[in-house]
Amino acid sequence: MLTGKKGVIFGVANQHSLAWKIAQRCAAHGASLAIAYQNDRFEEKVNALASELPDAFTIQCDLNNDAEIQQVVDTLGTRWGQVDFMAHCVAYALREELVGRYLDTSREGFKIALETSVYTFVAATRALEPILSDGASVLTLTYLGSERVVPGYNVMGVAKAALEASVPYIAYELGERQIRVNAISSGPVSTLAARGIRGFTSMMEYVRHHAPFKRDTDPNEVGDTAVFLFSEMGRGVTGEVIYVDAGYHILGM
Repeated sequence: MLTGKKGVIFGVANQHSLAWKIAQRCAAHGASLAIAYQNDRFEEKVNALASELPDAFTIQCDLNNDAEIQQVVDTLGTRWGQVDFMAHCVAYALREELVGRYLDTSREGFKIALETSVYTFVAATRALEPILSDGASVLTLTYLGSERVVPGYNVMGVAKAALEASVPYIAYELGERQIRVNAISSGPVSTLAARGIRGFTSMMEYVRHHAPFKRDTDPNEVGDTAVFLFSEMGRGVTGEVIYVDAGYHILGM
């Protein structure tokens, strides 16, 4: 499905990352990949993971740093010429903002969460725009806390709401070139970021027992949905939030 296509995945931290599951599934379908990690802390681990894939290389990029984003664009432009897809799998909030009341969110904590979780998607897509191929596909990751109260998710819920609002705006602006822009809303998966949410284990257990499928979200299902969106089979889908959560989002109670 992705043979001959080239894409960049932002946000791989370790083998549990949804970004890594997306990379694995894309590679299994023939894609060439650039796997971006945030900083030196993740370099060794991500290099080891990338070595498992047949046609992948790694590159450092802190998406809060415009100069590093441009370096990635320059590298990809020189190496590939064009990019066919991009996955933005980056989100962050200060740990202290994920306890207590949302109403007590600090001004600085709010700015950090919104800049890292939302603006980085805008910044990465804008920087890549000149080298995105016509018909390219861009996606980001979101969560149900964007539209429903998930106690403890706090400012991240507001950030994900802003992220989801950005998707159709960018889809509209890139639509003339048939570039697709979508989001995947995954159910709770035990990743490095998720484990920073207070009560996350209980959240997973609750979803497992109440979702229509009566099971956890399989991270590989998220990866396969990304493959669909990146492939020609997803060519008619843009501006959407696609839920991959064992059906949990359909419940009212």
